[in-house]
Amino acid sequence: AFVALNKGSGEAFCWGSSSQGGSCSDLSFAGITDVYSTASAFVALNKGSGEAFCWGSSSQGGSCSDLSFAGITDVYSTASAFVALNKGSGEAFCWGDPTKGGSCSGLDFAGVTDVCGNEVAFVALNKDSGEAFCWGDPRYGGSCSDLDFGFLSATG
Repeated sequence: AFVALNKGSGEAFCWGSSSQGGSCSDLSFAGITDVYSTASAFVALNKGSGEAFCWGSSSQGGSCSDLSFAGITDVYSTASAFVALNKGSGEAFCWGDPTKGGSCSGLDFAGVTDVCGNEVAFVALNKDSGEAFCWGDPRYGGSCSDLDFGFLSATG
């Protein structure tokens, strides 16, 4: 599915499979600053107010009504999960398929400068220290504790 948004007017329309986010005519996009997607879900965010809503496949990130997006600076995705990050505070939360990056409780995002997702896993990097951690499906990059990312540091 796709979404087209005019940020100035708040007008939007979606198309594609309705179960995967292709139907959004009942949603209000007024004030939305950013839209992010997995393969089957979307999140629309107003970074200034912290208001957000999700739609599409609930198991792949289309359900987020119980989450608070206040202070979120960045959102990243795999094909089935999202991670929302406040780079200033290091606070983050994940939702969507827990086996494909949608579960990140217990991870420390303090100092994270970049996050990258593939289809089923994430890596979070602190470029200043050269430290990184991964989560999601370990067969496809969701496990990296045995790797040394120190050569990526700003001082390395």
